[in-house]
Amino acid sequence: MQKIAVYGKGGIGKSTVTSNLAAAMAVLGKRVIQIGCDPKADSTVNLLNGQKLMPVMNFIREYDREPESIEEISKVGFGNVLCIETGGPTPGLGCAGRGIITTFALLDELELFEFFQPDVVLYDVLGDVVCGGFAAPIREGYADKVLIVTSGEKMALYAANNINSAVNNFADRNYASVRGVVMNRRNVEREEEKVRAFAEANNLEVVADIPRSDDIIRWEDQGKTVVEGDIMCEAARRFTALAELLLSEE
Repeated sequence: MQKIAVYGKGGIGKSTVTSNLAAAMAVLGKRVIQIGCDPKADSTVNLLNGQKLMPVMNFIREYDREPESIEEISKVGFGNVLCIETGGPTPGLGCAGRGIITTFALLDELELFEFFQPDVVLYDVLGDVVCGGFAAPIREGYADKVLIVTSGEKMALYAANNINSAVNNFADRNYASVRGVVMNRRNVEREEEKVRAFAEANNLEVVADIPRSDDIIRWEDQGKTVVEGDIMCEAARRFTALAELLLSEE
């Protein structure tokens, strides 16, 4: 079982990358779980025809109890990808990272991985601040690989550097390691040069180059990944190539 955490600055396209990667792996015949680890709880929406899933933390608040089965807090999306969202606290109250810690503990109790037996688990994690619950996929052994999503924008690269440093801080504990950088283009000046310079300076590989594509936008407007919508278009081919690369390392 591969366990991959996708990190990056808020708004950089982590959910687009993660959900398309999940869809591509599913098309390639793998059993996939995608866990959204962002209080916005919108990681899996494009695997679910635009429908939002009730997050675990919302379930606990609404029903005043913990879920008794995986079915209560998950939905099956495109390609039979099992979708789960951690959610977060009531806005303005509590720590957002706590939702991740609470959800992971519940999933362990419900024996998610033993029950579903996935080939791949993908975590879509907010990466502006890699602390507390947001670092759980890295430091608690839930993930063994990290993909850093960035563009050539200054703040995206700043966040990417912080994420890489956070992962390196746990290197001596046999936790997750950075597998590579996903360049999610925003068409800024000298973008490829900047991203590749960051990767080279940190001894990282640019494992995917995702174009800024009208195809991605068009299909997301319909609540779908571009892999589901048009698997033969260039953007979908790039996601499929990344999926094949990662699966080849299984």
